[in-house]
Amino acid sequence: MTSFNEIAGNVLLFFLVFGMSATVDIYCMVAQLKNIKAIMMGVFLQFVVLPICGFLVVKFFELDRATGISILVVTSSPGGSYSNWWCSMFNADLALSVTMTAISTLASVILMPANLLLYCKFSYEADVVQSLDFNSLFIALTVVISAIGLGLFASAKIHSYRFNIFANKIGNYAGVSLVAFSALMSNTQGDTQIWEHTWQFYVAVMIPLFAALLIANALTSLLKMEKPERVDLGCGMLLSECWHCHVGGSDHVQG
Repeated sequence: MTSFNEIAGNVLLFFLVFGMSATVDIYCMVAQLKNIKAIMMGVFLQFVVLPICGFLVVKFFELDRATGISILVVTSSPGGSYSNWWCSMFNADLALSVTMTAISTLASVILMPANLLLYCKFSYEADVVQSLDFNSLFIALTVVISAIGLGLFASAKIHSYRFNIFANKIGNYAGVSLVAFSALMSNTQGDTQIWEHTWQFYVAVMIPLFAALLIANALTSLLKMEKPERVDLGCGMLLSECWHCHVGGSDHVQG
């Protein structure tokens, strides 16, 4: 049975993604679909670089099963929701961010289980993949895709600047609420509070973040991509989404 916390989290997630998507002009997003270099780089960073960083950290620190699988789930998850929010606040390319959210979410239906199957088996002797609850993740993916589709449809149908601003405010309020809600739930459920872990835990959690961020900035700079695109593919996609949105989801995935 779906808990109240999961329903509330998914509702806030929906309005966050809907608000950001409804802010985007549909024609700008269609134009971004032709930005093959940025899209391919985003997929490469999300589903190749970040999972490898997570796997190396799990192996190097010899993390226990619960912590290690959580990190593998987080680093294998697609970008989205919070990256759209941060890109909106920092005046990055929101159309590209929403486009990447849609593409990475669709790609994650295949690539995320594939990465988890690969890295979990190489990290732990037991076949832990079978114990993962993929239903929670696929529900979140469905929520994101639905919110993007409805948001873009509303933006195209209404085609009003005032509506775009209103939708952006909805997304911002939902984003702040989801941050607060996730922080509250993560520290009121379970036997261990966030501040009760060892120093190795915090270091292990932060290393994939900074490693992937440095690699993303290096590669996007090497390819001479535009600065808003670098924010989208570096800070926006890797940092905000994976390490603020999916950490809570990884707990549900382990059942």
